[in-house]
Amino acid sequence: MSKNAAPGTTDKLWTPANIVTLLRICLVPVFVVAIISPWPAYFGLDSSSAVKSWVAAAIFILLAATDGVDGYLARSRGEVSDFGKFMDPLADKILVAAALLSLIELGVLPSWPALVILTREFIVSGIRMVAASKGTVIAASWYGKAKTVTQIIAIVLFIVKDSVVHIDPLEALYSPLYLVSWVVMIVALILTVISMLDYFVKARELLGFVPKGSSENNELSADPTTISARFDDEALYTKAKVVIETALERGVTIGCAESLTGGMISASLTAVPGSSQVVKGCIVSYVNEVKKDVLGVPCDVLDSQGAVNGDTAKTMAEGAVASLGCDIAVAVTGIAGPGGAEPGKPVGTVWMAVCRSGSSALATVSHYDGDRDNVRRQTVSAALDALLNAMEKQH
Repeated sequence: MSKNAAPGTTDKLWTPANIVTLLRICLVPVFVVAIISPWPAYFGLDSSSAVKSWVAAAIFILLAATDGVDGYLARSRGEVSDFGKFMDPLADKILVAAALLSLIELGVLPSWPALVILTREFIVSGIRMVAASKGTVIAASWYGKAKTVTQIIAIVLFIVKDSVVHIDPLEALYSPLYLVSWVVMIVALILTVISMLDYFVKARELLGFVPKGSSENNELSADPTTISARFDDEALYTKAKVVIETALERGVTIGCAESLTGGMISASLTAVPGSSQVVKGCIVSYVNEVKKDVLGVPCDVLDSQGAVNGDTAKTMAEGAVASLGCDIAVAVTGIAGPGGAEPGKPVGTVWMAVCRSGSSALATVSHYDGDRDNVRRQTVSAALDALLNAMEKQH
């Protein structure tokens, strides 16, 4: 890991994940040669042989499958890099564009489906550039993932659909493979357009379609797929409301020390009206320096065990009680992903500690499944439960 890299990232160039991504791009010409050139004739076969289509389809499937390989390598090894973030989606676009243009050249696919797909990619890339320039990240929704899968399936079907030779050209119109190919392609095009519109909706404020600040970010029904520290999840809000009401009823003040959640626990609590009477504050110790200098986590603990362990969590909770002057504090430290995994500490490992004033903190470890957003939300939910349980035990 580079010394200056952010947690779970690296500034190394030649990581295994990046090598796989670059190999995928470099092998795209091999696919193009396999699908377009009359290479079967070099081996004494008919240039229109079905072997050509199936070999090209196999190469395309192999290259498409490596998209998951480089992502897994980057996350599991904690080597997510800026170069990889740039090249990985670019490699996918190059592969799909090469396949579509090859099919058009062979006369297998008309140009308009390719135009729809490539236009969507240009538009979405432009929206992401505008969002990035303003420090905003727009998360990909399931529409985009479904679009990618159906596009790959449709392209594979179009590659192999003409491998079945029909004596009468009209027979092709009634071929099950021909019909299935077009059905999947139409579905892919519909999802392509829907996923593009989804980006427009998410970026409507950035693009000036609605006045800034007019989005209903506090609605409980808001879209949870956008990446932000919003607390529009009804279950979390309801749970935080119970914590605040219990604290008000019992005259207990509470505080937080957060690492992986970056203030999400505090945000969930302060979203509840009346929380200012019981919530003393939150210390976001996202880096080790803050854990050490503000919360008092010993250097030898951080050096020998890292930031994700029971001793760190307990000291964070005790430090929050002391610094904030609250009755009860909860502290969390863990690995939200997608990178940052360590030996014995996979992505989703979270240590949590609760400290009551005048007592030592108690720590527990949990292992959560899902992506970064899910791990963080589950951590917030568990922290709210821990606060409520601590208040019940105190009285």
